[in-house]
Amino acid sequence: MSSFSSFPFGALPALLLPWYASAARPLPWRETREPYRVWISEIMLQQTRVAAVLGYYARFLSALPDVAALAAVEEERLLKLWEGLGYYSRARNLKRAAGILVREYGGKFPESYAALRALPGIGEYTAGAIASICFDLPTPAIDGNVLRIAARLADCGDCVDAPESKRALRATLAAAYPSGQCGAFTQALMELGATVCLPNGAPLCGCCPAASLCLGRARGTAKSLPVRAKKQPRRREDRTVLLLVSEDGRTALCKRPEHGLLSGLWELPNVPGVHSPQEAASLAESFGAKPLRLTASAEYTHVFTHVEWHMTCYRMECAAPDGAAPDGAAPEGLVWADAAGLSGTYALPSAFQKALRLSRKG
Repeated sequence: MSSFSSFPFGALPALLLPWYASAARPLPWRETREPYRVWISEIMLQQTRVAAVLGYYARFLSALPDVAALAAVEEERLLKLWEGLGYYSRARNLKRAAGILVREYGGKFPESYAALRALPGIGEYTAGAIASICFDLPTPAIDGNVLRIAARLADCGDCVDAPESKRALRATLAAAYPSGQCGAFTQALMELGATVCLPNGAPLCGCCPAASLCLGRARGTAKSLPVRAKKQPRRREDRTVLLLVSEDGRTALCKRPEHGLLSGLWELPNVPGVHSPQEAASLAESFGAKPLRLTASAEYTHVFTHVEWHMTCYRMECAAPDGAAPDGAAPEGLVWADAAGLSGTYALPSAFQKALRLSRKG
């Protein structure tokens, strides 16, 4: 039996709710129980720090204030709004789910965990968060923060990534949810993990509202918990990136394949491997550009979940493409984007945004 099953989680609300009421950070998505706004915040916050999300959240809701607007938005516009947040499948799933909500639910959110869970891009955690915060259902939102808190409280040495550990915690924690305050309890757990019961061996036990219950603190094991599955090392890929800038200041872009990493997004022309400046010039020609001179170069690394791109970037000034509109496709298939296009039209992933800084050099 998991240590979670025997721990008295039912005592937590009385400790956490008063603390949360006085200590919670003032975040915009906490000012509402409107499901659309809570949903957008929860999806944005996956794999992303709160500080980074704040600006995106405001801009996104200004552009797409409701489910109907999200369902109707063109994908290019959606991806541009998402530019820099990464994990672009999240944005595409938002649009897919919005379409279902419009067609099948009249633009409203279903008020059950199971129906929320069935929407594209909504997993157990997000469904639990929406159901508890917006509809006051006793549905835990279990993520890495909550697993860490629970492991320390219960002094649980089991691997928290194991499905049986998560099932045991979900069942035990659900029984502890206080009627009428389910949303506050979910958010109190989130706040505790973000500001007090910190990761990487650094819990702030001295200011924890649940310190009196914590077996990990009492037994001196809190810093070593939770136990997690060993991560596989990321594989390395070398890539050569071409920042091709025309004499009139436009930048060459092309589309990534519709499947795989960063699928369907715009990118700077690039190829696998590390290539010399002379080879890069030939590569530029193979993409249909007419390189005139190399003006700058740089190396940098971009980290994805399972792979690292080690990137060698060359900035080349190129002759103006023949037959291309000021912000349109050249006959060879490249798109030559002007400054307005880069800032307002084409969604360029962070892996390539770094290379654009070279445009200020040379």
